[in-house]
Amino acid sequence: MGTALVTGASAGLGLEFAWQLATAKHDVVLVARDEERLTRLAAQLEAAAGIRAEVLVADLTDADDVARVADRLRSDESPVGLLVNNAGFGINQEFVGGDLERELTALDVMVRAVLVLSHAAAEAMVARGRGAILNVGSVAALMASGTYSAHKAWVRSFTEGLAVELKDTGVTATVVNPGFTHTEFHERGRIDMSQYPEIVWLNAEDVVATALADVRRGVVISTPSTRYRTMSALVRIAPRSAIRAIGRYRRAIEDAPTDADA
Repeated sequence: MGTALVTGASAGLGLEFAWQLATAKHDVVLVARDEERLTRLAAQLEAAAGIRAEVLVADLTDADDVARVADRLRSDESPVGLLVNNAGFGINQEFVGGDLERELTALDVMVRAVLVLSHAAAEAMVARGRGAILNVGSVAALMASGTYSAHKAWVRSFTEGLAVELKDTGVTATVVNPGFTHTEFHERGRIDMSQYPEIVWLNAEDVVATALADVRRGVVISTPSTRYRTMSALVRIAPRSAIRAIGRYRRAIEDAPTDADA
């Protein structure tokens, strides 16, 4: 893989991707908005793993910043062999009556940036005859959970189409579809998940390890854990009316008052 570029590298799955790639002796390019966290992480990775960690501060809602990251992906100096499009966040609002600017911000980060960066990476990698693109999706892509589901459904479909186009080029495209995972994701999005039992949760280390193993094997759709693979298979064959009913039920659970609300 050579050098790997990870977006959203300062926290959550992005942080775990950075550590696992570094400990596997890959140089890394760390992309996020928080320069202080990225700089601290880069120093830790270099000291612990003996690799080179490059900091690239960028806000993926800003077209100029996205263009700078795309330019890094096109660079022949320390070429990027793996792009991990990981950046994302929970919207945590109803679409109707919600903040439109927040919706557009989410679209920029989880759709537009994925498209622009994948385009830059794919062109550079195909020219070299090798490389991999890993997009972080979600099992939510199969559900009816508002615009977050819609964004992740786009990521899944886009990655499959890209994989078809990249066949026989030496470059692969993979989408990893985790379920609920213990990271800072829900806390940062101020999403109360206390109603969900521990059995539904995955840990970030296993999700990332599965994703990277599937990238190495050229798998297109990666779904960590047997229980989420089983769930995904059932959801794909279930009537969409049932999926919409699950979406309504999930909303009812998340809207239910907790002890903290009382």
